[in-house]
Amino acid sequence: MNVAKRYSAVLVMLSMTALFAAAQDKAAEKQELSVEESYLQESIETMVIREQSRADSRDMKFIALEYIGESIAAGRNNEETLKTLEYLALEGVVNKSREGGVGRVTNNFPDVRAKAVAYMGDVGGETAKTALVKVVLAEPEPMVLTEAIKSLAKIGMNDNEEVVTAISWIVTRFDVLNPDNSLAFAALNAYEELASKNGGIKDPSTIRAIRRIIEGPYIKPVQARAREVLGKLITYGNGSSGSSSKKK
Repeated sequence: MNVAKRYSAVLVMLSMTALFAAAQDKAAEKQELSVEESYLQESIETMVIREQSRADSRDMKFIALEYIGESIAAGRNNEETLKTLEYLALEGVVNKSREGGVGRVTNNFPDVRAKAVAYMGDVGGETAKTALVKVVLAEPEPMVLTEAIKSLAKIGMNDNEEVVTAISWIVTRFDVLNPDNSLAFAALNAYEELASKNGGIKDPSTIRAIRRIIEGPYIKPVQARAREVLGKLITYGNGSSGSSSKKK
């Protein structure tokens, strides 16, 4: 009788094990399908974004940017999305379309470029930083440059002083031709942020650019901010708390 009971118990245990294994297989299969569906959805989304960004219509480009914003918020950043942002950020400046091939530029949308460079700061990374430096050196519109500088500060990279040198070049160029308070203010904030993330700034052109703002035709709050930032950069050079805190 005891043997029969034990035999029955073993059969029940084996049956339960088989059922549990089958349930696990179904769950794994469902999970695998979910991954495939997710990949397919991302591929379709990427394709839609790419095609809309290449459309002639400014409105279609903004729809592409809306999709990109949603994609970034959901953590679905990928290489293709960044390529699309770079394309939009340089369209009308580097990538130009002209009427009849020689007439006026038909794809010059500064507001599209400004939104694209802002999203590049959200994506971050070396590739985004390199693309933004390219934008800064090519872009003529202060509105776009201001957003690009903010994104460079957000990313925080400044290897070989490349980023601050590019920003200082822009500040100097506009100081000579058309001083812009918003652009200057964004540059000053970027200097402070980049210095904080990199233990100071060693580029001499940065100091010259800040001094131009202090002495130039800028509003008083911008000039006051320039003096403040210059003072902070000097403390890094003196080896005080700013650079030492980074080493910790």
